[in-house]
Amino acid sequence: MTTLRVKVWRGAENGRFQEFEVPRLESQTVLDVVTHIQRSLDPTLSYRFACRVGMCGSCAMTVNGRARWTCRTHVANVAADNSLEIAPLANLPVVKDLVADMTLFFDKWAKARGKFHPTKTRRDGFARVAPDSAERLLVDAAIECIGCSVCYSSCDVVAWNPDYLGPAALNRAWTLHNDVRDGARRERLAAVAGDAGCHACHTHMSCSERCPKQLAPTASIAGLKRATAAAALKGEL
Repeated sequence: MTTLRVKVWRGAENGRFQEFEVPRLESQTVLDVVTHIQRSLDPTLSYRFACRVGMCGSCAMTVNGRARWTCRTHVANVAADNSLEIAPLANLPVVKDLVADMTLFFDKWAKARGKFHPTKTRRDGFARVAPDSAERLLVDAAIECIGCSVCYSSCDVVAWNPDYLGPAALNRAWTLHNDVRDGARRERLAAVAGDAGCHACHTHMSCSERCPKQLAPTASIAGLKRATAAAALKGEL
C-alpha cells in the first residue's frame, strides 16, 4: 500500500513538526489524513472540524504553505511526492497543534462594526428590498462569507500589520454598508476608514484568490475605499 509522509505541527507557537506515515487511499481528503493520525496514531493531536462537507469552515488549516479547507482538499491535488505539511492557520495565535485561536479574527469583525443595526422594530412591517436593486446586487456578491479565516490567514498585510482589520471583517462591513435596512452606515465607515482599515489594503488579491466560497473581498474593500472617500469629501467623516 502506498503511504503518505505527513509532517504535522505539534505544540503552540514555539512547537515543531512531527512526521507520520499514513496509508494513501482513493478520494482521500487532508481532513481524512488528520483524522487517521488522531484516531489511529496519536490521540493527543488537537484539531478542529465540524460538518466535514464544506459548510462550516472550521477545518481550515495551512496545507503545504497555503490556507485551505481540509475537508474539501483532496490529497491527490496537493501531495507532491506523496508528502504533506499541515500546520495551523497563519496570522493567528496557536492554541495547540492545528488549532488556531480565532478570537482576534472575530474581534476585528466587531471593530469593523460587523453587526446589523436595524432601523425598525418588530412592530413594523417586513422590510422590502428589491432583489434587482444596485445595493442588493452588491450584497449578493459578498454575503456568503462563513468566517473560516482562510482569507485572513492568506493576507500579507495582516502579517505585516497585526492591527489591520483584514479581508473578512471589511467584506462584512461592505455588505452591511449596502444593506438599505441598516442604520449604522456612517459609524461603520468611520470604523473602517482608519489606518488599520480599508485603505491599508495593498490589493495583493490573495484573499480573493484563496476564498473557498469564490468571493472577492478585494472588490469589497475597494468599494469601502470609494465610499469612505466620498463620505470624507462630503464632510461626513
